[in-house]
Amino acid sequence: MTALISRDDLKAAIDRHEVIVVDALPAVFYDQQHLPGAVNLVESDVVAQAARLLPDKHAAIVTYCTNAACGNSLAVATLLTRLGYTDVRKYRDGIEDWVAAGLPTESGVAAA
Repeated sequence: MTALISRDDLKAAIDRHEVIVVDALPAVFYDQQHLPGAVNLVESDVVAQAARLLPDKHAAIVTYCTNAACGNSLAVATLLTRLGYTDVRKYRDGIEDWVAAGLPTESGVAAA
């Protein structure tokens, strides 16, 4: 089972640059709004793209999607764990919770 991370703990980890945040939603949603510094990685691209986007298999990684009902973040987290990533957690409440708390987001395509 993938460990969970709270909004407050995730915000602190982002502020300290201690985590890689993975947005597990399709690119159209990522482009509109994502957590600060997040990379976009959907389930169907994990096997092909994980090594390029997430080269350190021991880095702290947090996946998220829309909300607690969205399964994308768990699917991506599960695949990353199967690929040997050792510190993968999930922000279950997702971007809806983040935005509702008034926390900052980014938009647009990230530099590759």
